[in-house]
Amino acid sequence: MVPQDLFYTEDHEWAKIQGDTATLGISDYAQESLGEITFVELPAPNKSVQPHDELAVIESSKAASDIYSPFAGVVTEVNDQLESQPELMNSDCYNDGWVCKLKLSAPSKTDELMNAAQYSEYLETL
Repeated sequence: MVPQDLFYTEDHEWAKIQGDTATLGISDYAQESLGEITFVELPAPNKSVQPHDELAVIESSKAASDIYSPFAGVVTEVNDQLESQPELMNSDCYNDGWVCKLKLSAPSKTDELMNAAQYSEYLETL
């Protein structure tokens, strides 16, 4: 399951860009690999990040994993539902299981990210 309207990283984060805001989360491949997600440490609102900075931490039945920002920006919103319902990342990672929203510091640079077709091809190599 790879939605067509998103961009993806090699670390299995996804980004939906709307104007100067990017909504971020983890891909279906990532949530499946992690197993049952039991805890999410969300970023602090107003946190400034650069590309590849740690945004959040996910703990699951199998491992702990970091989520990295694909962009420079400031966290404007976090998905508070994940604090009490981290399993939303398993059941609906592309909608209710989003992690945070970033106000982008510069126009979105998606040239380092994969589109859905490229990400699907990348998954086939794993």
